[in-house]
Amino acid sequence: MKKTLIIHLLMLLIGRLVAQDSNSNAHQKVSFLDPITVTSSSIETRASKTGRNITVITAKEISQLPVRTPDELLRFLPGIDVQTRGALGAQSDISMRGGTFQQVLVILDGLRLNDPNTGHFSGYIPVVLDEIERVEILKGASSGIFGSDAVGGVIYITTKSFAKQKANGKRGIIQVAGGDLGLMSSSGFYSVSNPSNHFQISALRNRADGPKQRGINGYMQEDAFSFAFSKQKNNWLTSFRSAYNEREFAAQNFYTSFVSDTAVEKVKIFWNQFNANYQKNKDQLSVYAGFKNTEDNYKFSSVSSANSSFSNLFQINTIYTRTATEQTKFSLGAQYIGRNIRSNDRGRHTVNQLAVYGILQHAFSNQFISNTSLRTEYTDNAGWIVVPQVNFSYQVNQLQLRASLGYAYRNADFTELYNNYNRTGVRSGSIGNPNLSAEKSINYEVGFDWANNQLGKWSFSLFSRDSRDLIDWSLTAYADMPRKENLVVNGNYFLAKNQNRISVSGLELDYMLEKKLNEQNSIRVKSGLIWLSTESKEGPLSFYLSSAPKFLANFAAGIKLKNVDFSFTGLYKSRSAQTNNPLLVPLSSNYFVMNSRINIHFNKVKHILFLQADNVFNKSINDFVGTPLPGRWLQGGFRFIF
Repeated sequence: MKKTLIIHLLMLLIGRLVAQDSNSNAHQKVSFLDPITVTSSSIETRASKTGRNITVITAKEISQLPVRTPDELLRFLPGIDVQTRGALGAQSDISMRGGTFQQVLVILDGLRLNDPNTGHFSGYIPVVLDEIERVEILKGASSGIFGSDAVGGVIYITTKSFAKQKANGKRGIIQVAGGDLGLMSSSGFYSVSNPSNHFQISALRNRADGPKQRGINGYMQEDAFSFAFSKQKNNWLTSFRSAYNEREFAAQNFYTSFVSDTAVEKVKIFWNQFNANYQKNKDQLSVYAGFKNTEDNYKFSSVSSANSSFSNLFQINTIYTRTATEQTKFSLGAQYIGRNIRSNDRGRHTVNQLAVYGILQHAFSNQFISNTSLRTEYTDNAGWIVVPQVNFSYQVNQLQLRASLGYAYRNADFTELYNNYNRTGVRSGSIGNPNLSAEKSINYEVGFDWANNQLGKWSFSLFSRDSRDLIDWSLTAYADMPRKENLVVNGNYFLAKNQNRISVSGLELDYMLEKKLNEQNSIRVKSGLIWLSTESKEGPLSFYLSSAPKFLANFAAGIKLKNVDFSFTGLYKSRSAQTNNPLLVPLSSNYFVMNSRINIHFNKVKHILFLQADNVFNKSINDFVGTPLPGRWLQGGFRFIF
């Protein structure tokens, strides 16, 4: 009853504010309804011209929300399903449109962030929230441009140092917070900019005891540091960034279902990136180069030896773009990706990948635009693949019609290929399979966007994905294991397998509103609903596919009233119960969670006192098997802007 009353009061207040002075801003052009985006191609263009469903959230919006980490932010944005384990982003699996957590590609300043070891690390985004300039979310397949992993969607993060437009002057932000569960959090950001140079430095320290577990607290510790600079000279813009992120956390039952599991895990990420962009008249040349090193140490118990893995990701991507005519733009690109791992659990392995691709944007008229891409790629362990995609957009007044047809694929990561491959006497657990084929799928989508300056933007999409060789984990008897040398007879194993004839279909509805009512009052809403149906023609759904939601609703909203603003994030998730799964704590088949924050501004908004409540209704939530999340979590702090 209390939950329903609060939601009704919130919606009533938003409706009241919208009603005030509804015509005062009718003449104002609201660019947020049609933002510039780069996710659908390397060619910067308005979202309405891409033929895709794209959501953009800016730095200003992020700073006002009750979130502390990038994966917390993503959890409440339209269409994204984040399965969270532990407090403060200890580990989060990101999925979109009913895909597995390996089928979402995360890009940071133009370079792929997905770790070659495992997709479980995709949520480890080595940035402090105050560094982020904008986040673009593209829903649906985009392998024709970005390659492997871009199956369910793409999350494209741009930091302030790599953004083309930078505010001149000096700016600093210091934030300190504390609260229940031993929470102590502090972060700092400082930047100096002029028309030619930009320098930025940031740091973060998070500590929380977390909820009680068996024989251990569900603790989380995080330390991060980064610096970046960019220089504009003549027609060149060059940028460099180096970042370090270290997380140590309780990992009880993250990967096993044993009562004896009191695991802890430490993950260290070292990220370096260099971008160079040349632009003159109708020509643009961009070069992206990066190196990522990840060290993962996992201990099942205090007396067990650690699983230690060191993985590296090298990448370079070169793109040439030309505006041929007012109607036609095209890009040509070449990309190299090198992955390797050294592990006492997975062994030593190297995979090289080389791709060439092209993108063509053509306007047949002012209303009808097409975006076509074609990518050809070779990978050591998967051979050649050709990936086409075509998107169409047609505008009728305030209505934008769109359609998309494309091929997508994903290569197996080192965990899927070699997990428990290098150990002896393995009695149970997930077992890698070096014989895996690459995933392949055909993706269809139709939809429309309706935008109105006063009423916001509505987006509706119907989509379908037909997959072959989808990779997931299936319970497999010892007798059926393809490799038995290091296994024990009568063991209990989950084998990485190619699943054939998997189909996902869905309906998606998004709503976005940002309205300035007067000089002091404004409201903003980003929300989404998605209904999903997943079917396997060859038997029951495998482990991760079966945990995808049938229905997901999430939102991020805020109300600003003079010197006070209220922010809310929330989600409702409904999925199949897993009663036949032999795990300690089953998934929550249905749950609703909402976080709230009050920001009180002083000294012309430069000083902020905030109070925050996570899981306002104190729900018991198991977003992933064996790992219950914290209940109601109260906290507060200060934010200084100078």
